[in-house]
Amino acid sequence: MKIVILAGGKGTRLWPISRESFPKQFLKLGDEKTLLQQTVERFLSFAKPEDIFLVTNRDYYFLVKAQVKTLHPLLAEQILIEPMQKNTGPAIAYAIKYLEEKKQISDDEIILVSSSDYWVSSTEKFSAAVKLAEKAASQGSIVTFGVPPHKPETGYGYIHIDASSEQEVYSAKAFVEKPTHEVALQYIASGDYLWNSGIFVFSIKTFWQELALHAQEMEQLCQGSLEELEKDFARIPSNSIDYAVMEKSKNISVVPFDFLWSDIGSWDTLFEMMNKDHNQNVTVGNVHTIDTKNSLVIGDKRLISMIGLEDMVVVETEDALFLGKKGESQRVKELVAELKKTGKKETQEHLITHRPWGYYKTLESGPRYKVKRILVDPLQILSLQMHYHRSEHWVVVQGTAKVTIGETTQILHENQSTYVPKGVVHRLENPGKVPLEIIEIQVGEYLGEDDIIRMEDIYGRQ
Repeated sequence: MKIVILAGGKGTRLWPISRESFPKQFLKLGDEKTLLQQTVERFLSFAKPEDIFLVTNRDYYFLVKAQVKTLHPLLAEQILIEPMQKNTGPAIAYAIKYLEEKKQISDDEIILVSSSDYWVSSTEKFSAAVKLAEKAASQGSIVTFGVPPHKPETGYGYIHIDASSEQEVYSAKAFVEKPTHEVALQYIASGDYLWNSGIFVFSIKTFWQELALHAQEMEQLCQGSLEELEKDFARIPSNSIDYAVMEKSKNISVVPFDFLWSDIGSWDTLFEMMNKDHNQNVTVGNVHTIDTKNSLVIGDKRLISMIGLEDMVVVETEDALFLGKKGESQRVKELVAELKKTGKKETQEHLITHRPWGYYKTLESGPRYKVKRILVDPLQILSLQMHYHRSEHWVVVQGTAKVTIGETTQILHENQSTYVPKGVVHRLENPGKVPLEIIEIQVGEYLGEDDIIRMEDIYGRQ
C-alpha cells in the first residue's frame, strides 16, 4: 500500500494563527510536533518511509520539506509539487499518475489518501482501521472512514450508511453536505450517519474506473503521460474528490472509527480536545482570568486579562486579535473572506515569513523604510539578487555572514555591518554551523517583496 498525504490546503478557519502563507498543517497546536508531522508519524508507525508520498504546492514545498525531513530524510525526496492548485481531485489524480509512471506500480496497488491536519486519539486503532480498509479496497471498493458523531456538528459532511446489521465495514448510501443544526440532530438520533473523515483507500484500477464513470473530463485529461498531464493541468476542472467521485459513486464502503478523531477545523473543536482548568477554561500564554468560565484564551506575548466572561474565544497574535463567542467559530472563514475583500494583509501572512533558507520578521515599517530581523539557517544561501527601488543596511547580530556585493565578497562577524546600494547585485550566505541573525534596514521609494530580481537561486525560484 502507498500512502499519499495532501499538504497543500490553505485553510483559514483557525485564523489569526493559521494564515494563507502558513496554514494549519504547519502549526503546533498543544503538541511538540506540527499536525503535518503528527500525521506522517502516524503512518510511519505501520508503513515504510519509501511508501509515503506528500503532495503540496510550490509555495509550501520548502515548509513541507523542512518538517518531514526531521522524521526521516527519505521523506524529503518524496514530495510532489502539483502544477497548480486544483482541489483534491486533480491532486490525487496527479499523485497516482506519478506513482504509476515514476514508481512503476501496478493498477492493483492500494492507495490511501489522507489530509495532513487532523488528530486521532489512538494510533494503534487507526492502524487497525486502515488494515480493514485495505482489505475491502482490494476487493474493488472505494473505502472511506466514518466518525461516529457525538454532537450536531454543522462544519462536517456526513455519510449515510446502511446500519441495519452490525459489521466492521458498512455500505454507504449517500454522502451529505454540511447540514443545519436541526438536521444534524436528526442524523445523530437516527444512528445511520457518520462524519466524513476525508480519508480514502482504493486500488488504482478502481480509482480510474470510478473517475471515468463520474468525472469523465478529468479522467480523459489524465489518460496520457505524466508530462502531458502537467501541460494540461490548467484544463482540469477544479473539483474535490468528494464532489467528483464520492458523492456519485455506488461503490463506497465505510469503516467506522472506534476512537476519537478531529480535523481541528475550528476553535470550538480545538477547545474540546485540550485540557481544562477548574473553571473549564483552556488558556495558553500569558493569561490571567477572574470569574471567567468555559472559554478558550490563546495569547502570544502580551498579557491577556479577563473578568466575568463566559463562553469566549480569544486568540491574540503580534498583529491581530480575534474575539468570538463559542459556538460561532465556524464563521471565522466568513470573517476572513470579508477581511480579504478589504485588503487586510493579516489574512495572508504573519509578521514572520518563512523561506527555504530560514525566515524573516518585520519589526517596523513606515513611509520609505522597513526594518527586518533575518535568520539564516546554517549552510544556507539566499539568492543572488538586486533591487531597483531600495538600498539595504545589514548588521550582524549573531553568527557569521558571507556577503557578496557586486564583485566584492567579505566575511562579517557579530556587530559588523555593510551597505547594499540600490541596483547592485548581492547575496547573503551563512557559512557557519550556527544560525546567522542580522538586522536589515531597507530604505527606498518601494519596499515590496516583488522588488527582487533573482539571478541565481539554489532553491529554483528564478
